[in-house]
Amino acid sequence: MKKGLVLGVYEADDESFTLTPAAAKYNERVQGKLLKHICFIILIVSGKTRLSDDARVMSSNGDGNLGSDSGAGSSRGIGESSRNAKRHTHSSNILLGIGSSLEDRNNDYQCPICFELIDEAHITRCGHTFCYHCIVKSLEANSRCPKCSLALSQQDIFPNFLLNELVTKYKARIKGLSELGSSYVGDGKNRVVGTELSVLSRDGLRDIVAVESAHLTLPDVNVMLEVLTQRKHLLEAETCAIQNKLLHEFLKHLLQQKEEQRNQLQKEMALIKRDMEEVENILRDVQNKCPRVEDLKKSSENDTAQVSAIRREMIGLIDIIDSNMVKPNERVMGNETFANPSGNQKQIEYGSSSTLAIRRKRMHGHFDDFVQCYFHLRAKELLLGHKSQSQTDAGHSTSSGLDIFRENLVKFSRYNTLRPLATLNYSSDIFNNSTIVSSIEFDKDNEFFAIAGVTKRIKVFDYGAVIHDTVDIHYPSIEMVSSSKISCVSWNSFHKGMLASSDYEGTVTVWDAATGHRTKTFQEHEKRCWSVDFNDVDTRLIASGSDDARVKLWSLNTDHSVASLEAKANVCCVKFNPCSSCHLAFGSADHCVHYYDLRNMKEALRIFKGHRKAVSYVKFINKEEIVSASTDSQLKMWNINNPHCLRSFIGHVNEKNFVGLATDGDYVACGSENNALYVYYKGLTKQLFSYKFDAVRSILEIQDRKEEDLNEFVSAVCWRQMSNVVVAANSQGIIKILEFV
Repeated sequence: MKKGLVLGVYEADDESFTLTPAAAKYNERVQGKLLKHICFIILIVSGKTRLSDDARVMSSNGDGNLGSDSGAGSSRGIGESSRNAKRHTHSSNILLGIGSSLEDRNNDYQCPICFELIDEAHITRCGHTFCYHCIVKSLEANSRCPKCSLALSQQDIFPNFLLNELVTKYKARIKGLSELGSSYVGDGKNRVVGTELSVLSRDGLRDIVAVESAHLTLPDVNVMLEVLTQRKHLLEAETCAIQNKLLHEFLKHLLQQKEEQRNQLQKEMALIKRDMEEVENILRDVQNKCPRVEDLKKSSENDTAQVSAIRREMIGLIDIIDSNMVKPNERVMGNETFANPSGNQKQIEYGSSSTLAIRRKRMHGHFDDFVQCYFHLRAKELLLGHKSQSQTDAGHSTSSGLDIFRENLVKFSRYNTLRPLATLNYSSDIFNNSTIVSSIEFDKDNEFFAIAGVTKRIKVFDYGAVIHDTVDIHYPSIEMVSSSKISCVSWNSFHKGMLASSDYEGTVTVWDAATGHRTKTFQEHEKRCWSVDFNDVDTRLIASGSDDARVKLWSLNTDHSVASLEAKANVCCVKFNPCSSCHLAFGSADHCVHYYDLRNMKEALRIFKGHRKAVSYVKFINKEEIVSASTDSQLKMWNINNPHCLRSFIGHVNEKNFVGLATDGDYVACGSENNALYVYYKGLTKQLFSYKFDAVRSILEIQDRKEEDLNEFVSAVCWRQMSNVVVAANSQGIIKILEFV
């Protein structure tokens, strides 16, 4: 009498099992694997560690019988095992998946169709996972999910990458345990069934050792110890090999790196020695050209006191030159000079020594920058290893890297600080706190300079009068009033009194500085105009840049713009190449400097990228080199033939304001948001020196504000060309005329 369906079998009265017709047919299709797995489950339920003799015979020799069409005949072989299954009360828990046997851990990775570890796991649209080949064959026979009978096609199955990875790791883990278990075979009663061992994990291995340790014989223990010892030695050797291989790779790479550094250092030392020999030869030539001290000491009866003084001065100079000579095999001492009883000699010697000491101190303060500059200029000789034939024939060529570096060193150490010559005030109204100076420019002869800013006034001062006034109360030569705040001014390089300005309303105005009247007004910009510039070659041409992302070109002969450049972002500054009528650079809020040929305005000749924020100023150092300022607190130098940055200047602070930028061809000056003026030399990265403006407060706020709360900054800088004078102004309207000393 049949009692119910359990895992595809019926349980008969005699406690034997019979496959259902559907299960028997499926068992035949899978070549007896279904019945084999059912036997294994019953074995687990019965608590045995190996099959009975009958079951072992069935599993090894009776696959054909297990998969035969006769369901009753196929089930008789396991009747005995099924009787043992009823004696264990925990069988239902295991069959329901509640138990924690070794086989349950393997069930997670089994294919529901073939009951083997999943191979090429694919998941269906309904969420069930099978082997790829199993689900494909099943869908070919019946286009439904074998688990839930949902209608499916081959387009509804997808790879299950996560499960594939887990199965791969699981196979790798049990493979090692299988190798270990292959040697653990006793004389029969201590043998472990291969199917069980194939699913062991580390915890399973511990379970086997704990359970089976009481049944192990001495030979078994010896075999296990031998295998484990060999495995241990193999793992230790593998670990040691990996570690030492890694160490060897590191040491090999380090040795190669140090050898390259040594070779590079040897090349650099050889270059330095050659340059030292060249400098020593120059010093010897200078010494040989000087008159001898013995000849100068020979006095004549006709010598006057003035001639004698000149002779003593010349002797002192020769002694100073001799003291600076580098003699062979002689260590350079400090500032030793030849003793001379003459007081004038001591004074000259002291002055020269102190100047040299100051220059030496500043040189050592920027020594790393000079080293970088030196090897940058000597890179060609460093790569070639010797001077080219053309340089050797030319002798001491001014274009050689050593001569350029000498020039950089001399120019760097030429000035020590800034000295104020005069102070002006942009606004005469002491109650007006909005007095930011936005632009300062000298005229073509450097006789007059114009100051403009947010007070809507352009004031023109006579430089000579300002410098020679005994008190710092200065009045402008002429004053022009604009209808809006002024952002920039520019003088014409041909017409003495012609001045252009740009304002916050987008207007470009041309002024006659002699009369103070407007001569032309251009109003095509739609937003604030930040910058204006006259062309030095074609003096009728004007360029302006605005927040409307346009650069417009104007001519004094027309009333409207003659051309327009479309930028991608706000244009903050424009500047013509001083040696060209058709080349222009402008800085933009897109963090780039754009360089255009006005004869082809469709695309830029060069776009210089490197700033991290908007470019606020662009100035030409010479016809090929450009310096730009940005609110990323950096100045950058570019060459119009090279898209890469030549040098970055750092030290000042500039994060949100226009702080001014000026250059004389060798030095670069810019403002800072800490109310100071910074000066750089174009050959070095770090600042030469800075000048701090005094904190100035208006009368209305003098009792309410502290110096640390002030937000003053240097807002405009201008260089007086062909001189060592720079003019700077800050956000409080204080203008300083400063001299390099």
